[in-house]
Amino acid sequence: MAVEIVYRSSRDPEQLFMDKAEADRHDKMLELAETLGEVLQQAVPELGEKLAEEVSIYMARHRDVFAKAFKSNPDVLSSLAEDHEEA
Repeated sequence: MAVEIVYRSSRDPEQLFMDKAEADRHDKMLELAETLGEVLQQAVPELGEKLAEEVSIYMARHRDVFAKAFKSNPDVLSSLAEDHEEA
């Protein structure tokens, strides 16, 4: 019988990872998304909880691209649009 070590995300218990660092990154991404969602809902109350959650998770998953865009390089956002079109 083989034994496998798996790591579970504390914020997303359904998600299992083979690597602790990957599980930690996922938790941090979800933590950022949660905070972003709260800020977005406060800023735009009409946004709604579900849409705010979806937008915040998307932004958190692509935080590096958004960080570059916020640092005076908005052109990098076009890479997200291109990735979305390919999918």
